[in-house]
Amino acid sequence: MSTKQQTVTTPGRLDGRTCVVTGGGRGIGAAMAARLAADGANVVIADVDEGTAAATADGLGERASAVACDVSDRAQVAAAFDHAIDRFGGLDVVFNNAGVALTKPLMQTDEDDFERLMRINVRGVLTGTQEAARRMGARGGGKIVNTASIAGKQGYPMLSLYSATKFAVVALTQAAARELAGEGITVNAICPGVVGTDMWTEIDRAFVAHGMAEREGETFAKFSEGILVGRPSRADDLAGIASFFASPDSDYVTGQSWQVDGGMVLQ
Repeated sequence: MSTKQQTVTTPGRLDGRTCVVTGGGRGIGAAMAARLAADGANVVIADVDEGTAAATADGLGERASAVACDVSDRAQVAAAFDHAIDRFGGLDVVFNNAGVALTKPLMQTDEDDFERLMRINVRGVLTGTQEAARRMGARGGGKIVNTASIAGKQGYPMLSLYSATKFAVVALTQAAARELAGEGITVNAICPGVVGTDMWTEIDRAFVAHGMAEREGETFAKFSEGILVGRPSRADDLAGIASFFASPDSDYVTGQSWQVDGGMVLQ
């Protein structure tokens, strides 16, 4: 099976729509932002690293704008959404994508770890959903898309707390979909698998540091074994479903957490 990277776009599919992607400066978020812009959307890249966000936005041209945003800070999240409205005239789709991993044995995980991951991965999604819904409800509706994980469907060793936060994202997605449907707002989640990004580089290194692997790349390869399509994911593999969820094609889909993992977790 070929592993050559191909990007298929649908120009005009998202014309007139404005999207915000948190954590959009790199990795999966940057790939999503690039596809959204290629398909015609205006895109605000909101990232805690303002320089990375700006560089990514610059590469996408006039349809993109960058804003510094720490998703654990409600004021910054609200400001990012207001920036989208001020700059592009609306707020149609929010991707609550920002998140961090923790790779650590269960018995070594402490309260500080818990507070940090819950603050970013869970409270960040909650805050993003609330602030998006306040603005979308007043405008007649919109779409909220959360980045969960296959770790939100199954717990994994060394990733216990990360898994717990992603299970929480799936639960928030379902609950929000039920509560916000009456306002014309759909809420869904994307669940990536093993993706070749900086996050997985960090996971690999942590497995080595804790004596769970002998060399970097070993854990990535082990987790990738048995993927039905025959290879681990690239960030671009998540771009197509992002465009789908941002488009009218997904108007009748809500409360779902779709696995885009090449066939790792079958449900």
